[in-house]
Amino acid sequence: MDQPHSTANREQVADTMIGLTRPSHSHRVIVAGSDSLELYLCLRRRGLVHVTTTTTCRIPRRQHTVGLITGQGSLLAIEAALTQISQFLSASAAIAVLIDSRESGFSLKVRTRLQQMGFQIEAGVRCQQGLVLSAYRQGFVEMENAA
Repeated sequence: MDQPHSTANREQVADTMIGLTRPSHSHRVIVAGSDSLELYLCLRRRGLVHVTTTTTCRIPRRQHTVGLITGQGSLLAIEAALTQISQFLSASAAIAVLIDSRESGFSLKVRTRLQQMGFQIEAGVRCQQGLVLSAYRQGFVEMENAA
C-alpha cells in the first residue's frame, strides 16, 4: 500500500521542481541525490529528453542549465550533492533542492550554502516530502574570474 503513496509524493516533488526551475524540452537537466534515478525516470516520462544524473554524466563541462537535488536527509549530504552538481551547471543555471529534514534552521543552512555558491534564492515551496528551494545564478563566470 505504501508504493502508490510514495509514487504520488515523488510525482509531486517532480512537479514542484519543474514548476520552479521551468525547464523546456531543449534544456539540459542534471539530477543528483540518493533518489536521482527515480527523479530521472519521472522527468523522462514527462518528455524531458536531455536529462542525466551526476553518476552517469562522465565529464563536467558546465553544460547543464537546470540542476535538481533530491533525497537528501542531512546537511552534509546536501552539501556533497551541491558540490558534485555545481561542476555540471552553466553560469546562469537554475537549481531546485528538496529539503526533507524537519530540523530547525536546516533550510537556512542550505540557503546560506546556495548563496555561497553564487545562487540567489527565488522561492521555497512546501510539499508532502518537505521543502523545495529554487535558486538561480547569473553572472557566475564573472564571480569565478574575479576570485
